[in-house]
Amino acid sequence: MTQSGLDIAHGLWITLQLLVLSCALAFALAVPLAVARTSDSRWLSTPSRLFMSVFRGTPLLVQIFVLYYGLAQFSWVRASPLWLLVGGSFSCALCALTLNLAAYMAEDIRGGIGGVPAGEKEAALAFGMSRFMLTWFVVVPRAIGIVAPTLGNEIVLQLKSTALASTITVLDLTGVVRRISIESYTTDALILAGVVYVGITAVLSAVLKRAESVLNRHLRNARA
Repeated sequence: MTQSGLDIAHGLWITLQLLVLSCALAFALAVPLAVARTSDSRWLSTPSRLFMSVFRGTPLLVQIFVLYYGLAQFSWVRASPLWLLVGGSFSCALCALTLNLAAYMAEDIRGGIGGVPAGEKEAALAFGMSRFMLTWFVVVPRAIGIVAPTLGNEIVLQLKSTALASTITVLDLTGVVRRISIESYTTDALILAGVVYVGITAVLSAVLKRAESVLNRHLRNARA
C-alpha cells in the first residue's frame, strides 16, 4: 500500500511536469505564431497557418504516435539533434503536447489580436510608437487579456490531455493507476486518480481566474 502511494505521488509529479512545461513552452511558441498568422507577409502567415491547421486538424494521440513510433524509423532522425526531443517517451510526449497546445493557443490569440479595438492602436501610433512596439507592447498584451478565459480553458483541457502520455509508456498519474488497477484487479486507484484530477482542475481554475482578473484589471477600474 505504501509503495502504491509513492508510485501515485511520483506519477502525479510527472503529470504536473508535463502540464507546466507544455503550457509554458506552448505559450512561448503560440504568441509569435499568432503574430505571424496576422502578418501581411505570406512568408510569415502561410507557415503559421499550415502549422496550426496540421496540429489542430489531427488527433493528439496520432501526433504522439507519429513522433514516438514514426520518426524513430528514420536513421537521420536518430543521428540528429531532433532525437533529443523524440528519443525518450517523456520528451516525446512533452513535444507532442507542446506543439498541439501551441496551435490552439495561437488560434485563440490570433482571434484576440483581431479583437483589439482600432482606437487603442491609433492612440499608440499617435504617441509615436513604431509598428514593432505597437504589436508587442500594446496589441499582444491586450489580445492575451481578451482571450484569457479561452486560454484558461485550453490549459484545463491540457491537464486531461497529459493522460495520453501513458500510451507511450510514460508513468504519469494515469499510467501508474492503470498499472496498479491491473495488478490489484480493482478500480480504487482509478477512482483516486479521478479525484486527484478534479482537485487539480479546481486549483487550476482558481489560479486562472485570478490571472484573468489581473490581466483585465484596467477594465474593472474603468467601470468603477
